[in-house]
Amino acid sequence: MSLTKSERAIITSMWGKIASQADAIGTETLERLFTSYPQTKTYFPHFDLHPGSAHLRAHGSKVVAAVGEAAKNIDNVAGALSKLSELHAYILRVDPVNFKLLSHCLLVTVASHFPADFTADAHAAWDKFLSVVSSVLTEKYR
Repeated sequence: MSLTKSERAIITSMWGKIASQADAIGTETLERLFTSYPQTKTYFPHFDLHPGSAHLRAHGSKVVAAVGEAAKNIDNVAGALSKLSELHAYILRVDPVNFKLLSHCLLVTVASHFPADFTADAHAAWDKFLSVVSSVLTEKYR
């Protein structure tokens, strides 16, 4: 699945706004993930999972930074996320379905932070982009 020129433009233009609120968006995304899909907490037994905790803020920042790398390297998402894919598949052994759950939570969080920018076209572009990201992250599982 590849992104159209228009979809790429939407992702890259919105990324600047998202990057300015990366920590808050990342933290909120993880809070939403753990609330909506509590089974995902099993991968974080060493984290303080209370809303706003330092662990959530730090990991949320890493999650959004990884999505940012994908957005900056939109023509080579696989290359940009290759090491992250290996880490999650071979070392952390994260169930690949969790990437889709996280993508959905990020999509909802971005929409709630930028309602005026989150048009139907933006929604479709971000949904497709995050599907590409999820697919790339599960590449090593195949």
